Amino acid sequence: MGQQQLLLVILVTIIVGIATVVAINTFSAAADSANLDAVRQDLVSIAASAQGYYMKPTALGGGGQDFSSVDFNNLTFGGTVDSDDTAYNQNGTYVITSTSTDQFQITAYPASDDNYGTAPSTAGGSMVYTIYQDDAEVTTSYTSGGTDTSG
Repeated sequence: MGQQQLLLVILVTIIVGIATVVAINTFSAAADSANLDAVRQDLVSIAASAQGYYMKPTALGGGGQDFSSVDFNNLTFGGTVDSDDTAYNQNGTYVITSTSTDQFQITAYPASDDNYGTAPSTAGGSMVYTIYQDDAEVTTSYTSGGTDTSG
């Protein structure tokens, strides 16, 4: 009877170990997904602020129907402005990569990416968001290591 109990204890230990590994992997995937959702929310917030900037006359500190001079000092953003075109928060780093009179692009680097360094970091995967005067769209979904993980 002692040998059966010992085998049962070993079997239970193996099952608990496997369950623990599965739980850790599931939690990690959920945390990464939550970070990507937070980055998308930051991009939507930046877009809303930018569209307000676009509509506001230059006399009141706005763009006067022009995005060409937009930078993070002109936008409402819940994070730290590192330079005119770079800002970051706990979710990732955001860089204004191109501007024109009627649109501009922001490249976001999520902090959950394995290659993301110390903020502000532009290493690792990214997503590109294009903001227009009355619309915004994801130009490039999140890519990490060449894999599109759009969602």
